[in-house]
Amino acid sequence: MRKDVEVEEAVRILLELSVQLGKETLPIGDTLGRVFSDDVVAGIPFPPFDRSPFDGYAFRAADTAGATPGSPVTLLINQEIPAGETPKADIRPGFAAKILTGAAIPAGADAVVKFEDTVFTDDAVTLSAPSTPGSNIVRAGEDVAAGAVLAARGSVVTPATMGLMAAQGMREVPVYRRPLITVVNTGTELAELGRPLPPGMIYNSSLFTLQGFCAGLGADFREGGVVADDDVLIAEHVREELHTADMVITTGGASVGDYDFALRAAEQAGGEILFWKMKMKPGGSILAYTLGGKLVLALSGNPGAAVLGLLRVGLPYVRKLSGRTDVMPEECHVYLKKAQKKENPRLRVVRGYLEVEGGKAWFVENEGQGGGDISSFVRCDLLCEIPEGTPPLPAGALVKAYRI
Repeated sequence: MRKDVEVEEAVRILLELSVQLGKETLPIGDTLGRVFSDDVVAGIPFPPFDRSPFDGYAFRAADTAGATPGSPVTLLINQEIPAGETPKADIRPGFAAKILTGAAIPAGADAVVKFEDTVFTDDAVTLSAPSTPGSNIVRAGEDVAAGAVLAARGSVVTPATMGLMAAQGMREVPVYRRPLITVVNTGTELAELGRPLPPGMIYNSSLFTLQGFCAGLGADFREGGVVADDDVLIAEHVREELHTADMVITTGGASVGDYDFALRAAEQAGGEILFWKMKMKPGGSILAYTLGGKLVLALSGNPGAAVLGLLRVGLPYVRKLSGRTDVMPEECHVYLKKAQKKENPRLRVVRGYLEVEGGKAWFVENEGQGGGDISSFVRCDLLCEIPEGTPPLPAGALVKAYRI
């Protein structure tokens, strides 16, 4: 059994696990935040034809050569082209077409000018400046060429990619099935929400905190219930949940002591232990094992520590389980807004947020950094890491952080 592993090693161990990715096809409007299961390639250019970027007139640029305010050029209007209609005639020398925003450029025309830059009547338009060929024309495929990859397999569906696919006329999108994660809470001290809190007990806040973060990582969530501190019962419950879940998270019983039910439950269930405990604080009380080829991640019973364990170690694996290729969180370097006065006998993960001031990116530490604290996640978009053995750091020190 690997024990007291480095965080990077724990992440590597989990990412080496094979995963089963199911696929499905969904209506485009139901795919935001999902993960593409195949490359999506443009079948047609966008725009699909040369078009006008604004209301104006389309004509031959050569007809305006030498035009000046003192010697303007007048062209006869041979048609009006609204958006969505096909031009009715070509543009011959001496003629122009009235054209509206988004309408197709008629054959023969190679320039467009805005209404407000002309003098016009119902029958003719007068121009006082020359135009160059190709001016003010949005070319076919200018945004997306036919055959271009709109989205790569393993990337996340965004509003922009939804728009690109809609511009191709796609109604459905191939995506990976969202993995199902079950959270099983252990502990006789957990009280049910909506009822008076009995003495010596706490409400089950970890369940819903983890639910929200799992959803944010692209997974579906199932409440696995609360199981008493009994290794046999926990093992049976985990085995049952894994029949339909892709991954199980348990909370509680992952640290050292007389009530370390997570490890005994893993052994009772016949799981293959990957590692137990990490060199990280808070959140280092983690047990990872596989059962039937699926991962069970036993996190701390303290909600703050449990979330840190999930975000710092479980996040890449959950992203992989959802089909994403960019599994690692974005890493950045920021300056400490205030001093870190503590010694760091092991890697310490600090919750906070990004603040840009004076042209620099600053890390602002949130209040409440204990393993049981949840409030420090309310405004938290960065996890700052203070390496093991680092002495107290002054304000302004440069540190590594991860975007969450």
